[in-house]
Amino acid sequence: MNSVVTRTWSSVLFDLDGTILDSAPGIIDALTDTFNHLGLPVPSREDFMAYIGPPLLASLQERAGLSEEKAREALAIYRNDFRRDGAFDSAIFPGVIGLLDSLRDAGVPLAIATSKPETQARPILDHFGLTDYFTVIAGASEDDARTSKAHVVGHALTELGKAGADTSHAVLIGDRIYDVEGAAAHNVPTIIVEWGYGSPTEAVGAIATVYSADRLRELLLGN
Repeated sequence: MNSVVTRTWSSVLFDLDGTILDSAPGIIDALTDTFNHLGLPVPSREDFMAYIGPPLLASLQERAGLSEEKAREALAIYRNDFRRDGAFDSAIFPGVIGLLDSLRDAGVPLAIATSKPETQARPILDHFGLTDYFTVIAGASEDDARTSKAHVVGHALTELGKAGADTSHAVLIGDRIYDVEGAAAHNVPTIIVEWGYGSPTEAVGAIATVYSADRLRELLLGN
């Protein structure tokens, strides 16, 4: 096995949607309400899956063809709807709690690096009893000054460093190409989880793909 994959990691960053939480139901319902509110054609559920992971403002422009002004209007509507009805319509993926327990027991500093606004991510993590696992919870800013995954990963690494964590051998766990690219901007490798929302082609550039939390534990801790 490649020694780069099995090395001792000094800290571990996790994406949220599609990696820790199966949050698709709440996200898709909020997107459907948003498109209906704006009188836009509603994509299929399968098409909506592509919106989960990358920054939503960019997806609304690139996939729905909205102008930046209209995309920002849609984003505001979505966020209000999601906070009201969809934020907790999620489930923790199988094996994730055990994995987080193992990493915490091993003393590995953990961070969330999500394209969700931090103001959404924190109450969701609180709701599912996950907050205490993470030294840092990093997400997009409400003013959209920090939106790209690269910006979020950079923010997470900075905050981990401030907390005294060693980020010299950090790794990101995610499910989309945006995770791979965002981490690579900071020379951080990515391990892709197959249970998420990405396609196999999105794992290009990742150092490994895993099919289960147990397999991910082996790569992160060697046991």
